[in-house]
Amino acid sequence: MGTNLHHDDARYLREAIAASQRALDAGNMPFGASLVKDGQLLWVAQNNQRTTADCTGHAEVALVREARTALGPEATQGATVYASGEPCAMCAGAMFWAGVRRVVYAATTPDIEAALGGPSLPMRCADTLAQAQPAVAVDGPFLRDEAVAVLQRFASS
Repeated sequence: MGTNLHHDDARYLREAIAASQRALDAGNMPFGASLVKDGQLLWVAQNNQRTTADCTGHAEVALVREARTALGPEATQGATVYASGEPCAMCAGAMFWAGVRRVVYAATTPDIEAALGGPSLPMRCADTLAQAQPAVAVDGPFLRDEAVAVLQRFASS
């Protein structure tokens, strides 16, 4: 996992964290994601599991679905996804199959488990993508406290 956060990374990661708050405000699980390609913010999505009654409505899966539907499949090819929480195995797979080549996350899987409890699939994103061909870079955690604060708001509600 990478350890260097660049200025633009912080900006796009904060977009994802803001989307996690919007998800929480809408009654969903508190997760958000943003899609960036060639230095351009292309799409922001939020978890929609509860409002759509779709157990696969994680922010990263919603992002891939929405962006590819609106912008075409090339939008995700070679792109970076910024996630408010470390992507689960399902989301990591979806991003891989969509052609995403970098993932940057804020809160870690253990942070998410500690704040939310409940069912857990504790496979780390970097472990899920470790043998991916072509490779997917996984960087994080960054801005962890900001993302954990949203998770804790959910846990206390």
